[in-house]
Amino acid sequence: MNAVDTTSNPPHNGNVARRLTDMAAQMPDATAVVEPLGYGPGGRRKYRQVSFRELDQDSDRISAGLWELGAKEGTRLALLVRPGIDFVSLAFGLLKSGAVAILIDPGMGRKNLVRCLAEAEPEGFVAIAMVHAVRSILRRRFPKAAFNVTVGRRWFWGGPTLAGLRRRRWPGTSIAATTGDDPAAIIFTTGSTGPPKGVLYRHGNFDAQVEQIRDRYGIRPGEIDLPGFPLFGLFNCAMGVTAVIPDMDPSRPAMVNPRNILEAAGDWQVTQTFGSPAIWNRVGRYCEEHGARLATVRRVLSAGAPVPAPVLDRMRRHIAPEGELHTPYGATEALPVASISASEVLGDFVEQPPVESSELAPTAAQGTAHRTRQGAGVCVGTRFSGIEWKVIRIVDGPLASLADVEELPVGEIGELIVRGPQVTREYVTRVEANALAKIVDGDSVWHRMGDTGYLDEQERFWFCGRVAHRVLTEQGPLYPVRCEAIFNEHPDVFRSALVGVGPPGRQRPVIVVELHADCAPSTAEEESLLLGELHDRGGANPLTKPVSEFLIHPAFPVDIRHNSKIFREKLARWAADKL
Repeated sequence: MNAVDTTSNPPHNGNVARRLTDMAAQMPDATAVVEPLGYGPGGRRKYRQVSFRELDQDSDRISAGLWELGAKEGTRLALLVRPGIDFVSLAFGLLKSGAVAILIDPGMGRKNLVRCLAEAEPEGFVAIAMVHAVRSILRRRFPKAAFNVTVGRRWFWGGPTLAGLRRRRWPGTSIAATTGDDPAAIIFTTGSTGPPKGVLYRHGNFDAQVEQIRDRYGIRPGEIDLPGFPLFGLFNCAMGVTAVIPDMDPSRPAMVNPRNILEAAGDWQVTQTFGSPAIWNRVGRYCEEHGARLATVRRVLSAGAPVPAPVLDRMRRHIAPEGELHTPYGATEALPVASISASEVLGDFVEQPPVESSELAPTAAQGTAHRTRQGAGVCVGTRFSGIEWKVIRIVDGPLASLADVEELPVGEIGELIVRGPQVTREYVTRVEANALAKIVDGDSVWHRMGDTGYLDEQERFWFCGRVAHRVLTEQGPLYPVRCEAIFNEHPDVFRSALVGVGPPGRQRPVIVVELHADCAPSTAEEESLLLGELHDRGGANPLTKPVSEFLIHPAFPVDIRHNSKIFREKLARWAADKL
């Protein structure tokens, strides 16, 4: 395979890794990636860094090395290394080579990780030594894994190492002549509503993501980002933005040390940062308690789960005065879809008693959070320019074509479907899910988001809960996010979950609550009093009047990645055993 002329095809017509090569030509000596090391004698953090030119040439060496090993376009290689310079360089090296990178969050747990890897059928592993040790022990699970590269010290299994690939002379630009429709990566869903599924990303999907994110938020070359999610480091380099990798475990954002975030932001004068709501909950609380600030940060992005209004409010008060927070919405299969700013969510937000109402129409002047607290759902904002969307009548089963879809009017709750260049077309593991999640429309495909909600008069989408999580009673459906908002206003409630007990169509709605740590009732009398208060609160609101059963759970089962997606199926089984 030969290197190709980097000017012959613009980035949006070919390999997305060309964007790194373009940035290296435009700003060769600018810092591309920074990773934290230990501390020096004076107690100051040390860092390792690489320029755009160095990163581009390093990934060229990796790409050419993979070709010499026999990897070719379409070869599936599992990439399992820690966040940092090696991860970014290897990811671009794989993209340049035309290989398909299998990317899995280790936070899903060893059992899920091994199963997902086996289902993806890797033809090799580019991974740290511990992963290769497991691969060797479980080699029967990975019969096709022939192209194996060790990152770090190689143990007993032999084969090439990353250090060996790097020792070669720079071979010149080494980018496979892929098209936008060629496979680039397999990324797994979180598995919050079923087993994790492998989503096929094409080069064109990644290319569209870069353009849509860059243009929506006005991101420009020369900015400095602190990405709390490793893949966003790749977007940074494709946009000419310095990526300062934080000292944290990205698979456990709720355990982040806020001091590490503040330290890196201050050392590098970070202008933008990306992370899950769990990160900003901890960082915002730390700033509030210690009088700290992210003084240079002008843009905060948070995705993965709805961001509570108090978290947005705290963070907005501790970044640059002109700064803004944005919460992009989407899914592993379709990202980004929509976005909303903290200013639009908060309006004149202050902590206050809830206003009882069941109306859906939002009051923009007060901010969408005001309506969220009344049970209107969570407003995720307006769509990205490349996205088309519709809210359709909910159907529990496949929809073979768009002719089978009934589009709903403004204000009526249904399922959201989306189409656009950043929307993936298929799963390559658990392929039976394609029939349930995809709708064919001529040469294009709509993705069923699996989210319920409605569009308002401003064409903003209001999320009301997952399709799989709605409770189907004899009186009609109840939507989790709408109902839970009413009970979350109780001062003792940390979070709540609506679950159904019984067969669909005759389910009994049950509200399960998790209390704040210092609010657990100590006596049966206190528990009875609390449950009575929840019952009265629910009965006073038309949205929640059908709910008459309440349970207290010590700690909700939630996803590891975001620490916020509630495993409602587990709670439903628990509730059924309790009642």
